[in-house]
Amino acid sequence: MRCTLLLYYPEPAPGELTEEQLAEGMRAFDAYATSLEEAGVLRGLEVLHDTHATTSVSGSPGDLRIQEGPFADGEERLGGIVTVEVADLDEAVAWAGRAPAVEWGHIEIRPVATRFVDSQWLGEAPVS
Repeated sequence: MRCTLLLYYPEPAPGELTEEQLAEGMRAFDAYATSLEEAGVLRGLEVLHDTHATTSVSGSPGDLRIQEGPFADGEERLGGIVTVEVADLDEAVAWAGRAPAVEWGHIEIRPVATRFVDSQWLGEAPVS
């Protein structure tokens, strides 16, 4: 089972976290990434820039609406994604529970339906 863990947590204001707090968070993510890698389940882990760097696009080709900032407004923001290949949902839940971000917000586990790799689609249809 391939799934993506979507990490949501409040985005700190500029200067809200000290350099030591930021370093501690990165050490926690490094330890988490290392444990996922050592277990052989990690397929990708990305921590995203703050939402000030976000651009949202909607509409249709030829009629695009471009908005600075995230699509949805709220206290919690998508802060990172982790893609894992695990045996089942129980294992995905266990790994999500070990993510440092679970202490700051919540983690959505979304099974991957299909993906494009080496010029071909792999997996199943995303809609039943």
